[in-house]
Amino acid sequence: MADARYEDGDEGPLRLMAQEAGDLPVLSALLQDAVLPATEMRWEPKGRRFAALVNRFRWEDREQAQRQGRPFERVRSLLSVSGVLAVKSQGIDRNDKDQILSILALDWTPGEEGAGTLTLVLAGDGAVALEVEALEIALEDVSKPYLAPSRHVPDHGV
Repeated sequence: MADARYEDGDEGPLRLMAQEAGDLPVLSALLQDAVLPATEMRWEPKGRRFAALVNRFRWEDREQAQRQGRPFERVRSLLSVSGVLAVKSQGIDRNDKDQILSILALDWTPGEEGAGTLTLVLAGDGAVALEVEALEIALEDVSKPYLAPSRHVPDHGV
């Protein structure tokens, strides 16, 4: 079976931004259950930029895939955060080059004058906390969708 193609559907690749707390739930929902190798995260201190290349479950296509009886899809997406002053992590073994992380949610803790902490909440009690000058996040699909290897919707049993 061939991979899915954007041309087969009505939608194109996602290109979204979040610049205030009210924008964050949309990005958080789209990134839920995204997976990535721990090696696919980068912080550029001089450029104050954090980026992660994730394999995102296409939640926006789930209902249509169910209706059409076709497999579910994932897509490679770039999560980029600007104005990053510091990065802290927990539950990530930097020596394990094969470690796979799973994003559960994005969480925002506001600070003073628009600054704050953006946290990537990971499965298994892991987290990446980004201290930022202001909330400035971009999420962009950078590949065509592909068949989800598991062929099912992520389920947390909740």
